[in-house]
Amino acid sequence: MRSAELLSASSSRLLIVDMQEKLLAAMKDRITIGQRCVKLLNGAKVLNVPVDATEQYPEGLGSTVEVIAELVPERPSKMRFSCSDSLKWAEAETDPEQPHQIVIAGIEAHVCVLQTAFDLLAKGFEVFVVADAVTSRNKSDYEFGLKRMADSGVHLVTTEMVLFEWCEVAGTDEFKQVSRIITG
Repeated sequence: MRSAELLSASSSRLLIVDMQEKLLAAMKDRITIGQRCVKLLNGAKVLNVPVDATEQYPEGLGSTVEVIAELVPERPSKMRFSCSDSLKWAEAETDPEQPHQIVIAGIEAHVCVLQTAFDLLAKGFEVFVVADAVTSRNKSDYEFGLKRMADSGVHLVTTEMVLFEWCEVAGTDEFKQVSRIITG
């Protein structure tokens, strides 16, 4: 029997927040964050985890970076910092068939990621923020954003934690594919 604290591929949904050209260009660790988001997306594909992505004011901030846009072709645009109103599934939180564990990656940790996490918590979802796949322009904003989320009940995880918890066991074809994604 699995712990309720662990992620499950069948109970999860991956959300990539605002990985857009102009926003990402302002991040010091943009290459690493982009690579980790792609790993999460590729792992989700292997393990049949539903994925969503959003864009904050694309007219001004540009569209999602190409490598992520190719993996998530439909990305609702938004003006509100939180993504929750832009996601059809976030309005159907009472649906017991819907994944209830939301894994969030993207930018910025202290603005759109934080506000989305809090809104999803308020709607009854279990929220996991991938600490090594989110960032902010300033280190202190990143650190305080993560601390505030953790203090409020958001689970902080890493890319590898997510992928291995989704796999659950070694030795399967899915595990081998995910292992290649992690080491690639």
